[in-house]
Amino acid sequence: MSAWHPYGEQLMPVFYERFEQRWGKGTAPFLDPELHEQPLPRAQWINPDTGAAVAVVPIWSEDPQHRSFGVFYLPPAGDIWVLRPGHTAYTDVGQTNTEEQIALRNDAFRKAVNHAKEFIYGAQP
Repeated sequence: MSAWHPYGEQLMPVFYERFEQRWGKGTAPFLDPELHEQPLPRAQWINPDTGAAVAVVPIWSEDPQHRSFGVFYLPPAGDIWVLRPGHTAYTDVGQTNTEEQIALRNDAFRKAVNHAKEFIYGAQP
């Protein structure tokens, strides 16, 4: 049985700390969309036996309409790794999201979550 389990609370502060250690001060605020009044999906897992963690978080560029989901792994000994799930980008036009745009966002999120689960648990038959 795997020690990994979902973690449904706010994004763990260690994600911010390690992100900013690697990419610089002030680079991590996008990791928590609630700070920007952008309620978007997020998923996290922790392994209490090793101290490792994985998170799927929404990220966006300077253009707020172009968004994607990032998958980040925190190894027990420090650092932060970017796991590459492939293309998880979608377009978000704000308050007037169409069903198609919502479906694209949900598909991008699902793809990133599946990649994280495969990293954690291995390929499932």
